Amino acid sequence: MPPSTRGSRTVDGVHHADFGLLVLRSVFGLFFACHGYNKLFGKGGINGTVGWFSSIVMKPPKLNAYMAAFTEIGAGVGFAAGFLTPLCAGAIIALMIVAIVVAHRHNGFFIFKPGQGWEYCASIAFAAFALATIGAGQWSIDHALDWDVQQWWGAGIAAVVGVVGATLQLVACYRPAPPTS
Repeated sequence: MPPSTRGSRTVDGVHHADFGLLVLRSVFGLFFACHGYNKLFGKGGINGTVGWFSSIVMKPPKLNAYMAAFTEIGAGVGFAAGFLTPLCAGAIIALMIVAIVVAHRHNGFFIFKPGQGWEYCASIAFAAFALATIGAGQWSIDHALDWDVQQWWGAGIAAVVGVVGATLQLVACYRPAPPTS
């Protein structure tokens, strides 16, 4: 094997950036998919999730619970595999924006605050955006199919899908009580 070269992108034929992207995609994507799985089969199952969506005034709660669960699973698995990465990143961003607006923004920044702040959701959204900007890397389905989208195109697709998706979801489904004066 050739010796390691300092400053090189590869050591013994391994592309470190591609390995790092694989780890990032896998961890965030699979954790996200597990979150969706938990909505369906965790404690309380989908009925518990429907009850929670009702309590945060997302109408209709059953449809929103299923949409959130299946979007988290689909976007998470796709993100982990590096398949349609900017679209999956956009779905993750949309879900995190909705979660921030509906459940976390009034609780402050830090997640350890009562009711959980919005820092964790924002961190996930920005990680998805960053990965869409960089691209999924060579160890991805996108690369295998020659569907690599990166740099400004990946960033743009993820941002537009995320912001537009979240806006449409909130306008169509979020029904908070009017503020009392």
